[in-house]
Amino acid sequence: MATPKALKLKPRIRSPIPVMILGCITAIALLFLFSSLNSTNRFWFSSAKTHLKKKAREHSLHDKYLYWGDRIDCPGKHCDSCEGLGHQESSLRCALEEAIFLNRTFVMPSRMCINPNHNNKGILHKVDNVTAEERWAASSCTMDSLYDIDLISETVPVILDNSDAWHLILSTSMKLGDRGVAHVEGLTRVDLKEDSHYSNLLLINRTASPLSWYLMAYDSILSD
Repeated sequence: MATPKALKLKPRIRSPIPVMILGCITAIALLFLFSSLNSTNRFWFSSAKTHLKKKAREHSLHDKYLYWGDRIDCPGKHCDSCEGLGHQESSLRCALEEAIFLNRTFVMPSRMCINPNHNNKGILHKVDNVTAEERWAASSCTMDSLYDIDLISETVPVILDNSDAWHLILSTSMKLGDRGVAHVEGLTRVDLKEDSHYSNLLLINRTASPLSWYLMAYDSILSD
């Protein structure tokens, strides 16, 4: 009896179409995933920027203010001496600490001295034959170019003495007279906080003191 030969099955040729379809689906899924991640990152960065960029604090006549003067010790009240940036920063820190203690907005000078007398690198050059105001403008720079005023205001509220807010506060305090402003000398910060005559005023003006900022703060602390 003849044995039937085993049937040889022809190998099935796979169609490339399903593979192509699967590849397309994978590519689309990856593209969609990448797009979603990109959108999420953009949203996160946008939210972060919005969170970091806080709205500037608005000042009003409901707040209370502390003013130490329009120049920090240099040239300030002692124009014959010119204190360096380190000294000026120490004086400024003392004034800000008092503002925190009194819970008042500090009126910060709009410019700080960078006179060539204490500039070792000689970036600035001394200018002769000019007025005192012209010399001050040439040997000083804007405070907001040195410090982040908004960042400082997160700890102690600050306005600059060339702002519209300060001009409004100053004119209002002058109209109110003794009920609006006190020109204080020889009083400690504790006196200014605990005495209702001073604590309820719109503006406390420290410029009546003949002392420099640094000595004024030192004298106030010793008297506490």
